[in-house]
Amino acid sequence: MQHARIGRVTCVDWFIRVVKGMVIALGFILPGVSGGVLAAIMGIYERLVRFMANIRSRFTQDFPFFIPVGIGGVLGLVLLSRPLEWALSNWQVPVLWFFAGAIIGTLPSLWRESTQHSQRDPVDWAWLIGTAILGGALFYVLPMATGSVPANFAGFLLAGGLIALGVLVPGLSPSNLLLILGLFTPMLQGFSDRNVLGVFLPIAVGAIVVMLSLAKIMERLLDSAHSRVYHFIIGLVISSTILIVIPTHSEESISYAGASTAQLAAAGGLAVVGLALGLWMSHLEGKYKVVSDEIDEVESGATPGSR
Repeated sequence: MQHARIGRVTCVDWFIRVVKGMVIALGFILPGVSGGVLAAIMGIYERLVRFMANIRSRFTQDFPFFIPVGIGGVLGLVLLSRPLEWALSNWQVPVLWFFAGAIIGTLPSLWRESTQHSQRDPVDWAWLIGTAILGGALFYVLPMATGSVPANFAGFLLAGGLIALGVLVPGLSPSNLLLILGLFTPMLQGFSDRNVLGVFLPIAVGAIVVMLSLAKIMERLLDSAHSRVYHFIIGLVISSTILIVIPTHSEESISYAGASTAQLAAAGGLAVVGLALGLWMSHLEGKYKVVSDEIDEVESGATPGSR
């Protein structure tokens, strides 16, 4: 009976992982959004870090799990880059408010995850509040302290490294940094044009090198300070979400200059839609999390519920 239930859900779970990959890809191409935050919201951040930190021992178990996520990521980059480029150029305010609402709506899932291993205490609150304040201040002033980087192979290697950091350090938006460095628009154009050798390849190489180099550190932090890490993440999510909807020193940050009444009204409406979507995603993640764990146990040869 248990195996029959798992069999019925496997296809749905596989499809959900593809969708998760597409959503996480937005963290690579949407200013103000972190791929790590989206991975945490989608419920796969911790597993991804552990896989990259122990790729040899966890390859058989985790590689099949991440195949649909990777497929979704590539599909997201190819299919969404051009529409996103157009939407940000023509409807920047409503689009960014939609994503801000969606991120806020998914905070409950992070909030629940933060106390999976221990109860929330005053130190956790200090981490959350301190990170929200200091992280917000840092992200706000960062554009004033950086310059531009050439959009060549080496430049996109750097872009890949920053994208990996955006996955490993939830709340860090690689798109914001790429905007600051002048690599964001060339990268988006490369994705839209399917430039495999000039854009996809160096970004993939840079991302893999950084992930393999730093994932072990993040795994140790998750093992030794799980609650602190997640409150740190929540603080960064809050600060980075606020910075999505307020103008900063970056040339490509949100701008309300010239925004029509219709666009402002649409921004408010889409923020509510995004909030509802985020809450639904949070609920869906909780609903399928237990079943996904059961599937993983069956695939690894364990008895469901034995862990």
